[in-house]
Amino acid sequence: MNFAPICFFTYKRLDCTRQAIEALRQNLGADQSNLFIFSDGAKKPEDEPLVAQVRAYLDQVEGFAEIKILKRDKNWGLAKSIISGVSEVLNTYGKVIVLEDDIYTSPNFLTFMNTALDFYAGNQGVFSVGGYTFPIQYPADYPYEVYFAPRASSWGWATWADRWATVDWEVKDFAEFSRNPKLIRAFNQGGSDMFGMLQKQQAGKLDSWAIRWGYQQFKNKQQTVFPTVSKVQNIGFGDNASNTKFYNRFATDLDQSNALSFKMPQEVVLNKQILRAFRAKASLWTRITGRIKYYLGIK
Repeated sequence: MNFAPICFFTYKRLDCTRQAIEALRQNLGADQSNLFIFSDGAKKPEDEPLVAQVRAYLDQVEGFAEIKILKRDKNWGLAKSIISGVSEVLNTYGKVIVLEDDIYTSPNFLTFMNTALDFYAGNQGVFSVGGYTFPIQYPADYPYEVYFAPRASSWGWATWADRWATVDWEVKDFAEFSRNPKLIRAFNQGGSDMFGMLQKQQAGKLDSWAIRWGYQQFKNKQQTVFPTVSKVQNIGFGDNASNTKFYNRFATDLDQSNALSFKMPQEVVLNKQILRAFRAKASLWTRITGRIKYYLGIK
């Protein structure tokens, strides 16, 4: 297996960063993977000591084939940092696995991601590989260990240079798109929050690379391939998280099987039962009830 390079993006959360790196280092294939770490600069003076703590830890990281650390002098923000960093690595390697500092991986995460990258490299129906999956119910007779859905994931993901190159990060067709209710409904089939996030992004109220990435997937009519058992957990829910302060409706079981082979279909076929369950997790009702549970202190 030719292991893809890993891009790891971090800022000021030492505890999350340490947990994420240590879990990744336990992966089979970590010692054969090049690790590119992007450390963003402090946004506020009070963040400077926290950034310094993270960087002191990063300087001690080992266990990978090669480690390169880019320490930003200024705060780029997550969107700019990811677009720039991923583009740079893809220009050299042609494929990439991407993690942020709050993503905790299973020991077979790298094996799964690299297997899927190799398996679907030539399949233009696949836009990206997701490491996370919602805890959903699968059909009893479902024969595969992956499924397809029309929404990309930003929690431990991978892609290829030719897919990344299609993205219009300015979303120059947004005005035309926003006047087409039929297209908006189709876009929201990936989740009822998608058009709203894209609106906020274009209005300058959100700084998200992921919703622009997801919009390109929609325009390309491509799918993301997900594992049936999650290979990652997000450990960044809390007061220091950027976008994850509410009730964790994304809680899922982490793969404990140590499986190193995965049954994958050659063709991209959407399973209706799985797709219904996937969409339900991203529905308006689920988001509303999740916030109510948070405020009521319900686990």
